[in-house]
Amino acid sequence: MPHRKPFIVGIGGTTRSGSSSEQALTLALKHAAAAGADTMLFGSADLVQLPMYDPDPGAMTPSGKRLIEILRRADGVILASPCYHGGVSGLIKNAIDFMEEMNRDERVYLDGRAVGLIACGYGYQGPGPVLAQLRQTAHALRGWPTPLGVGVNSAVVKFQNSECSDAAIGKQIEIMAHQVAEFAAHRIAAKG
Repeated sequence: MPHRKPFIVGIGGTTRSGSSSEQALTLALKHAAAAGADTMLFGSADLVQLPMYDPDPGAMTPSGKRLIEILRRADGVILASPCYHGGVSGLIKNAIDFMEEMNRDERVYLDGRAVGLIACGYGYQGPGPVLAQLRQTAHALRGWPTPLGVGVNSAVVKFQNSECSDAAIGKQIEIMAHQVAEFAAHRIAAKG
């Protein structure tokens, strides 16, 4: 057993509070907490406060510093993006770009961390490519994408109060969240 609870950070949503991607992420964090993790949501209210990422050290804003401080403490990350024109949204990509600030950390980028992935799109076409893009990005950031990524057709699957209308999708979110929390717990235990 780990000496401390894993800390899982969820990043996702849109400019609209309560979007499908933010509610799916909230549900995932609820399941991660049930699996024994401490969690934190970096959702729409936080994402809209981030300026466009600028690598100039003097350009870092308090909201950018906060995101990086949170990520440096994270044992696992869950990313949830809406599907915008076949791709990851600019809002989510911008938050990911801030991780460049972690390029010289002892634990570079997302090294050694499980990364859960959720893609929400209005239709069946968008979630697959967005999941692939998020998986590729997690690999580029040295993260360990979970075996299960969750694609949500928000034309069919609805969320209310962060509960899912589709039992199968809800179960996938639960499994993915448990994969993140369990991987993080094993890493903490392995390090003693």
